[in-house]
Amino acid sequence: MTESIQLVHYLPLATTAIAAVFCVRLFQRYRARRGMHLLWWGLGVAAYGIGTAFESSITVFGNSIFLTKGWYIAGALFGGYPLAQGSVYLHLGKRKGHLLTALTLPVLAAVSLLIVLSPVDLSAFQEHRPSGAILGWSWVRLTTPFINLYAVIFLIGGAILSALRYARGRTSDDRARAVGNALIAFGAILPGVGGGMAKGGLVEALYVGELVGLLFIWAGYAMCTRAPHATAQRTLEATASPA
Repeated sequence: MTESIQLVHYLPLATTAIAAVFCVRLFQRYRARRGMHLLWWGLGVAAYGIGTAFESSITVFGNSIFLTKGWYIAGALFGGYPLAQGSVYLHLGKRKGHLLTALTLPVLAAVSLLIVLSPVDLSAFQEHRPSGAILGWSWVRLTTPFINLYAVIFLIGGAILSALRYARGRTSDDRARAVGNALIAFGAILPGVGGGMAKGGLVEALYVGELVGLLFIWAGYAMCTRAPHATAQRTLEATASPA
């Protein structure tokens, strides 16, 4: 039976385009400032965009085992991890950032390899919708909650803590940074909510969460990096939790 393609299935096209522009902006800022957190945030938005590019290809051209596995690796494994690593470098410093990278990145590489090698359950394959349910080694999917928890702690948690800290400030810049970090935290939560609903078969919720979430993250990042006072440059960087 041919699946019905609705307008919502084309949302990843818009998300991919937005991620591409946002990624360029982040790498430009990294070239100017050379902060490791900016490099990781740029890589994170790139991974985000690659994941939605896989979704776009599945919608427009039809699904394949390669596309679904690529989507799962880019989205479920690396969708939030690089952004979280950016927050690790920002809040914990380069030394601890390098240590956590050395401890966690090999784990993600190993899980990615397992996904590539996993046999597939063709009964769960859908013509225009990706689903991790096709993985024959279903136990591999049990690793993703732990990876997502890492992202929640450093990505969302870092943004929330920064928002609370700057909410106590009295200047307009402090208020802007507080709101910006709150927007980042909210935006980072939305893809996770959509991902949870996608596991229940409603992948359309993921498409909406990814697009709206990325817009909130970019809006929050913009608020955090447009403070007018030159004396606040270093503090400015410390407020922008992943974008």
